[in-house]
Amino acid sequence: MSLAGIRDRIAAAAREAGRPSGSVALIAVSKTQPEDRVVQILEAGHRVFGENRVQEAATRWPPLRERFDGIALHLIGPLQTNKARQAVEMAAAIHSLDRPKLATTLARLAQERGESPDLFVQVNTGEEPQKAGVLPVEADGFIAEARALDLPVVGLMCLPPVDEAPSLHFALLAKIAERNGLAGLSMGMSGDFEEAIAFGATHVRVGSAIFGARETAAPG
Repeated sequence: MSLAGIRDRIAAAAREAGRPSGSVALIAVSKTQPEDRVVQILEAGHRVFGENRVQEAATRWPPLRERFDGIALHLIGPLQTNKARQAVEMAAAIHSLDRPKLATTLARLAQERGESPDLFVQVNTGEEPQKAGVLPVEADGFIAEARALDLPVVGLMCLPPVDEAPSLHFALLAKIAERNGLAGLSMGMSGDFEEAIAFGATHVRVGSAIFGARETAAPG
């Protein structure tokens, strides 16, 4: 585990890109990680974590929030509509807004609660049929629909194909964000976060490089 090392690499990548200190948020992806590893990162002072599944997050984090103040939970996996209420009650941000039905549900919950997590629209930049996310050609229209529902869309998220250069997808996501006036770019994982920072990432999602290899295999 090397939280300090990852922070140093993020800072160095930001400097090299001519970006100010603190312009990149590190999301420690704790999905499927043993609790003792998560506690070590909490004890080291980190407070921003990413989870894929609402059910796993709902089990893990309430007890940890009783022990550690200031935890911000980011949901980065596909979100089922029937889990949306639970998601908005626990998350500071949701990175997987990807379809009209979910947008409508989140808008209704925001009206009921008077608040909403920050939302990132997931874009399927590789147009992979097995992955969630709106297609690049549909992104502008979907962002407009979400904004019309008064949803707090703050940025975009992508998961590049494993067999393609991630830079192509980071550049595409940045272009879509720029033309829609969105500042947030959730992109870059353990193997490519420095490259993502060069293309403007504001949130990088790093798991194995912080925690070590997962006991259950998963990308990140």
